[in-house]
Amino acid sequence: MSILTSCVLTQDVAETITETVENNVNFISWDTFVQYFQDSLPTVLDFCMKVIIAVIVLLIGHKVIKYVMKFVLRSLEKSKLETGVQQHLSKVINVLFHCILILIVLGKFGITASSVIAIVGSAGLSIGLALQGTLSNFAGGVLILMLHPFKVGDYIKEDTSGNEGKVAEIQLFYTKLVTLDNKVIMVPNSNLTSSSLTNLTQQDRRRVDIKVGVSYHADIRQTKEVLAKVVEEEELLLEGEPVKIYVDELAESSVVIGVMVWVRTDDYWTVKWRLTENIKYALDDNGIEIPFPQVTVSYAEEEK
Repeated sequence: MSILTSCVLTQDVAETITETVENNVNFISWDTFVQYFQDSLPTVLDFCMKVIIAVIVLLIGHKVIKYVMKFVLRSLEKSKLETGVQQHLSKVINVLFHCILILIVLGKFGITASSVIAIVGSAGLSIGLALQGTLSNFAGGVLILMLHPFKVGDYIKEDTSGNEGKVAEIQLFYTKLVTLDNKVIMVPNSNLTSSSLTNLTQQDRRRVDIKVGVSYHADIRQTKEVLAKVVEEEELLLEGEPVKIYVDELAESSVVIGVMVWVRTDDYWTVKWRLTENIKYALDDNGIEIPFPQVTVSYAEEEK
């Protein structure tokens, strides 16, 4: 009896499932798909039109921003602002224009500026933590423009990492340095404001210090006279500035003689290199030896 009951139940379940499938198939028919497509077509077309309009607005807006930025750059160039300030302001204005353009495009999709501001505000902590380094670099750029530790065209050296070069551009987040061998170094602005740096060209004159070691057998008076003659023949020295030739140190294997002269900042390397070379020639011509480090080893023979 139980077997018969189970068969009946199984048959009933199968008929129920079959009926349900047939009902769903009848419900999800081709007419249903057509009707759904017809109902959704206006929404799809509207969305496609919004996308097309957004793309057109982006392209036109980008062209307009480029034209306006040319006018802004010409206006900034005519102003008396420093080159670094001009570069920084142009970058900020360019970013603001593109933000406005993005808000206009989002408005085509029904997203208002207040909604964007609300989203950014609610996610402010997370965004601030994620962009902590970027924001500190931006703040560093603002401090550089306000405090003027250097400007475009100065030659600076970052004391922490030793990066050095001529300042080519002060950007929103980085400062671009160009080295003497034409390499480009991008230094974060926060590094330049949170650590010490040396501005080598901010002053209009610099002191050239050259030190040379001569043998202990050399005549110090004669050596100083030879060095003085080399200095007198240098044409780029500043007139009226003191020239000093002195004994700097009694080292282990040489007497160190110092030469100190003043030149224009732009002539620093030219004078330094030329004086160093001419000093070597003059010392050789006068038989004054420039010793190199030596080690004297003494030993005693073992008694047999």
